Amino acid sequence: MEKVNLITSRTVVLPVENVDTDQIIPARFLKATSKIGLGKNLFADWRFDADGKPKADFILNRPEASGAAILVAGDNFGCGSSREHAPWALHDYGFRAVVSTSIADIFRNNALKNGLIPVVVDRAVHEKLLAAPDAIVTISVEDQTLTLADGTRTSFPIDPFARFCLLNGVDELEFLLAQEPAIAAFEKSRAG
Repeated sequence: MEKVNLITSRTVVLPVENVDTDQIIPARFLKATSKIGLGKNLFADWRFDADGKPKADFILNRPEASGAAILVAGDNFGCGSSREHAPWALHDYGFRAVVSTSIADIFRNNALKNGLIPVVVDRAVHEKLLAAPDAIVTISVEDQTLTLADGTRTSFPIDPFARFCLLNGVDELEFLLAQEPAIAAFEKSRAG
């Protein structure tokens, strides 16, 4: 996993509430076992018509969305079934953070394990973000803060172990493997 500390980017605003994981990545794309390439199917049913042509009115199909790494979403983002493919698709597309007033627990945990930062903010900050599409914001994993262009700064919660893994660029398995010398020493001390 890549180290993640600061993310500074324009935002893309998707003010839809209760976006579930089947909307993020429809079930027909879940046959993939690789994270690579899922981004092309992100929000597929919203982004493309029945012929597979991009819908001009969907935000990710607009030029201003190109290159943005922060998605500002409506309340209760990532609800529904526990599919790890949802954060995989968002990350593969280029998003590095999702900001909302609430993010579903299973989605949040899957996101953190895959380098996608779930940022929960209060309604006042969320309303500022919704009202200012294309705003430049900075997210600090180390400080657990989101800073808007106008200087507004707010903190957000993040699991301490997940924060450690993100800042150090290790996933759970890499963390455990790094403990091997201590585990071996403990086992040796118990063998005698």
